[in-house]
Amino acid sequence: MNNYRMGGYLLFAIGLINLRYQWGEPGIVQRSATIFIPGTLILLATVIDPLKPILMRKEVQYLLAFLGLAFIAYAVTN
Repeated sequence: MNNYRMGGYLLFAIGLINLRYQWGEPGIVQRSATIFIPGTLILLATVIDPLKPILMRKEVQYLLAFLGLAFIAYAVTN
């Protein structure tokens, strides 16, 4: 669970930093929300008890790791 929380915090922080430093650019709120909303959802999923067994499945771990890396790459190239 700790890895999910760290990944969620990472996406949340990158999204907010992206929003702050690119403020004034057209469409930045939507692009930053694309980064920090999934981070928030991952954080929320780690505290909801029925979702914890689902998060511990290997295929879900691989999927979320891939999606997390894709969001990070999007944030860096954005």
